[in-house]
Amino acid sequence: MAKIFRPFLICALGAVVVTTPAVAAEARVAVATNFKSTIDEIEIAFEAQSDHEIIVTSGSTGKIYAQIVNGAPVDVFLAADQERPRRLEAGGRAVARSRFTYAIGRLALWEPGEAETGPGRLAGGDYRRLAIANPDLAPYGVAARQVIAALDLDDATEGKFVFGENVGQVFAFVRTQNAELGFVALSQLLTMPADVRGAYWTPPQDAYDPIKQDAVILARGADNEAAHAFVEFLKSDGAVAIIERFGYGTE
Repeated sequence: MAKIFRPFLICALGAVVVTTPAVAAEARVAVATNFKSTIDEIEIAFEAQSDHEIIVTSGSTGKIYAQIVNGAPVDVFLAADQERPRRLEAGGRAVARSRFTYAIGRLALWEPGEAETGPGRLAGGDYRRLAIANPDLAPYGVAARQVIAALDLDDATEGKFVFGENVGQVFAFVRTQNAELGFVALSQLLTMPADVRGAYWTPPQDAYDPIKQDAVILARGADNEAAHAFVEFLKSDGAVAIIERFGYGTE
């Protein structure tokens, strides 16, 4: 009886192994604030074609970097610069050769409620507050200072700055009229209806260093199937189309 039973049992178990569906995985993705609206749409597209899921948190690139260094549970980091992902990779906190540029950000000077804005408005000085992201934390703040310097408007804007932790806060300062105008991400404005957006001006690309935004798989996500699947999806034609529609460049 035993000789007859064992083959049957092995076959039965084998059938169970073959037909058991793969278990979906979950990845934690930390993203720079400027990319939050874009990743919300990418997340929908990714999860529609995958069994995996992602959990998204956002914040300034500098703060997310500090949290990762201090052990925050993050599998994938989408920064607003190249430097922080490069440091993580060099320090062994990220998967080697997983870093790539997923978007190139564009800066915009925004003044809601106006028909036109631009360098002349900054030079005129008829405003109390100009909002920019903190250059120590956010690449969009660095870019804003570069534009102001390129326009030779350091003196005209002196004493008028109000600093946001990231471009999300800058956007909020301007939208709530705590600052008359500010340098935000173009992507933030393109999500708004034209009739409520007001005036904006996009500085020429040679007025500031390209805001190349790099993604990297962190050491925590090295064996996470969802993390790898999401990063591959981020490189796909479908994701690139979404990224470009939100006003970013791609490589």
